[in-house]
Amino acid sequence: MEVIMTSIHAATGDGQAIPREQARPARQAYQILHFGFVAAPILAGADKFLHLLCNWDQYLAPWIARLSPINGHSLMLAAGIVEIAAGILVAFKPRIGAPIVGAWLCFIILNLLTMGTFFDVALRDLGLALGAFALSRLAIEFDSEIRRESR
Repeated sequence: MEVIMTSIHAATGDGQAIPREQARPARQAYQILHFGFVAAPILAGADKFLHLLCNWDQYLAPWIARLSPINGHSLMLAAGIVEIAAGILVAFKPRIGAPIVGAWLCFIILNLLTMGTFFDVALRDLGLALGAFALSRLAIEFDSEIRRESR
């Protein structure tokens, strides 16, 4: 396939044109979402162990903690491991990993809503879940395209 060059220049301003396919807004949206849904789950998962951003234990609904055979803090550490694994999965298999992240966020929303608090966080997570599901749709086209280009 012939690569058609555009007059769009690299962000560095060095005057080099980038291939037209990479300049498409849908491809750029895919790349932004892909980066975000690799970084965010890994960072949030790691912070379950570090507590630099917040005390994550406060977001666990008491009824879920009561159902768990392990204590609430240990459950949140397990959630951190799941989130790190999900971020890594999105990095290498976004068509599979992105809907898993979206579903995970929906479970988090359910957890928060049943607490009767943190509605603002639940709303933010709804936006993130929609973004993850959008990434999964974009990955159908662009993930296979990127694999073809790398051969």
